[in-house]
Amino acid sequence: MKKFLFATILISLVAVSFIGCNKKTTSDATPSKNIERHTIKVGYAQVGHESAWRNANTLSFKTTFTPDNGYEFYFVDADGSQKAQIDAIRNFIAQNVDYIVLAPVVETGWEGILKEANDAGIPVILSDRQIKVNDDSLYLCWVGADFLQEGRNAVKWLASYLENKNLGSDEINIVNLQGTLGASAQIGRTQGLIEGIEAFPNWNLIAQKSGNFTTEGGKKAMQEIIKSVGINKINVLFSENDDMTLGAIEVIKEAGKVPGDDIIIISFDAVYKAFMKLITGEINCECECNPLHGSRVAEIIRTLESGKPVEKIQYVNESIFDHTNAQSVMLSRRY
Repeated sequence: MKKFLFATILISLVAVSFIGCNKKTTSDATPSKNIERHTIKVGYAQVGHESAWRNANTLSFKTTFTPDNGYEFYFVDADGSQKAQIDAIRNFIAQNVDYIVLAPVVETGWEGILKEANDAGIPVILSDRQIKVNDDSLYLCWVGADFLQEGRNAVKWLASYLENKNLGSDEINIVNLQGTLGASAQIGRTQGLIEGIEAFPNWNLIAQKSGNFTTEGGKKAMQEIIKSVGINKINVLFSENDDMTLGAIEVIKEAGKVPGDDIIIISFDAVYKAFMKLITGEINCECECNPLHGSRVAEIIRTLESGKPVEKIQYVNESIFDHTNAQSVMLSRRY
């Protein structure tokens, strides 16, 4: 009787085990619909909201990293403060995000906080502006514009424009409205201009002042420049972003000059308001700085999630616009 009972129990256990194995095999082959998809947590420490370009950049991220696309998005507007960005990154680490995106206010001073992210095993992707660190393994990659090339493109455009106007050998006095000093956009665009000044002996840099990438900053800087050198001496305004340019245009008009005619105006970013000024002739040249980084960063994250490596430096596509092509591309622009 005991032998019979033992045999019955043994057969029952084998049957249960067999059924269990079949369930496991079925689950491996066809995942249950009740299993939740992994949500990727991304934290973005943004510079601020100082310009239309920056707002377009922010919108690009917010419309890309949505719950419907499989993301949980943490966003901090640092309002131009490096400390606020460092605090934001530290909070992202505490929230155990999968990726951190940083648009750095300035290039230096990031080693400590990036090491904290590195120690936590969280990859850091730089957007827009670059940084200077002794160990570039502290960040995964950088996505953005080639600011030096933008400056060089502007110089090349100006040289061609002056030749076409039979002004190639004239003395050309240039004023430079710089962005936030120390920002990589400012550094690259300024360097491009300086290279041009050195290459053309008849080009003179007569004034240089920071407008901090803002409209009010551009107005104030332009007022101080005009007070210092006089409006009649200025032939070219090389303004390192559109918001400053829009402020400077107001000041130029108040001084009795016609922007785009009496003074050649070169600007950067190519946002909507400035693009309209390009079409009406108040701006002569727009060097595009594409703010739509969200989709490129999402592409990088998808590549990493699939286990593949990514390039350290990734430039976005950009163009240069003037009266010859602005009208034809206006309707297709997203910013």
